[in-house]
Amino acid sequence: ACAPFRRLSVCDYNLEKMGRTSTTKHDLLAEVCMAAYYEAESLINYRAQYDAEHHDTGFTTCTMLARSFADIGDIIRGKDLYLGDKKKKQNGKKTETEREKLEQKLKDIFAKIYNDVTRGKTKVAEELKTRYKDTDNYYKLREDWWNANRQQVWKAITCDAHGTYFRATCSDSGDNEKTATRARDKCRCQKKNGKSETDQVPTYFDYVPQYLRWFEEWA
Repeated sequence: ACAPFRRLSVCDYNLEKMGRTSTTKHDLLAEVCMAAYYEAESLINYRAQYDAEHHDTGFTTCTMLARSFADIGDIIRGKDLYLGDKKKKQNGKKTETEREKLEQKLKDIFAKIYNDVTRGKTKVAEELKTRYKDTDNYYKLREDWWNANRQQVWKAITCDAHGTYFRATCSDSGDNEKTATRARDKCRCQKKNGKSETDQVPTYFDYVPQYLRWFEEWA
């Protein structure tokens, strides 16, 4: 799949500059949220053009943010199809792309998280060792981390957003599609009484294969 222009410049600077210190694993959520926040800022210049191009489709600024949100999720989970700039040869040897360097940093961080959660001889630690058998890429652990933290990342990327999500995905009365409403508060869902927020993330783009999202975006 050919990456859309928006993906070519996803603002993951915070993630790329993460170090490999012992505290990095504790900073991961903060760095991911900062990357999401700056990504939203970087899209400001495209919002008017995007809304103008998609005014008759129901797609909104929230949709654009949802697509970048999903791409960030793919980066964290090791599913991102965009490999970055081509490798350059130095002294006859190929150099790593920024994308490859970032992937290795994420593997190192999740290795530390794995060591933390599986430490000891407790029943929970043994169960987690069984659950997270992949100790090369840590895909399952990374998936669980994203599922646990995606709400915070969505809050970060929609911090300054003013708009509605283009699909009716919010519901305060169960999963009944007939009663679903649009996210109208910073692209987030709220209960009708306005007293508390419910499902913070009105999109499931991050659970749709990336190449399918890109096909739709190009279309």
